[in-house]
Formats: sequence, structure tokens, C-alpha cells
Amino acid sequence: MKAAMRAKETARLGAIRLLLAAMKQKEVDERIELADADVLAIIEKMMKQRRESVAQYEPAGRQDLADAEKFEIGVLTAYLPQQMDDAEIAAAVAAAIAESGAAGVRDMGKVMALLKPRLAGRADMAGVSARVKAKLGG
Repeated sequence: MKAAMRAKETARLGAIRLLLAAMKQKEVDERIELADADVLAIIEKMMKQRRESVAQYEPAGRQDLADAEKFEIGVLTAYLPQQMDDAEIAAAVAAAIAESGAAGVRDMGKVMALLKPRLAGRADMAGVSARVKAKLGG
């Protein structure tokens, strides 16, 4: 935050302040000290909100607002762990399916319950969900 202030990067500073405010709000609301997993969940939630906003702004012809949201996604991405590549995700999905003994799409919840803590912040969970569904024959 200090680096953004010194460089007078107002858009980046605004995104960082939004993240810090969301973290502080969760701490105050739930009277807890945030763990790394909690912070990752907050960042992922904020990124999902930004993606949904972009999906609405672009068809409405508001490219200026969509660009602002995309910039905030870029800032938030810097605070996530390194993303997994496709091969690592595929291996994790296969291992979780084997570990849970999932036989069909109705067992998808078991597989996702195993994958969520392992991949949190390191992979797009919507994409992971689609992979699991495809593997289970959905």
C-alpha cells in the first residue's frame, strides 16, 4: 500500500484499500483473526465479483467500467499464490476422484470437498468443477 501511495498509483491504491477493508470487516464481524485461507477466500470472492461486473459492463457498452474492474482483478491476482498449470490441476482432480471413490456425477460433492482446500487460491474453482464433472461423466 505504501509503495502505491509513493508512486501515486491511485487505481492500485484504491484496489488495495478495498481488499484491506474487506479483511478488516470480516475480522470485526466474526471477531476472529484471519488465517491465510480466510484471506484467500476474501480475495477469490472479490475477484469473482469483479469478473461478474465485467461480464455485465461489456455487453452494456461500458468498456471504461469493465477496464477498471479488469485492472482491480490484476491487482488482486498479485496477492494470490502462484497458479497451477493444467497438468497439475488434472493430476489433483484424478487423485481426488481416486481418493474419494467417486463413481458418478452424484459424487461430485465429495470430490470438490477434497479439492477445495488443496487448490484454494491456486486454481479457478469454477474450471476445476467443470473438469470434475467431465471426468465423472456429467
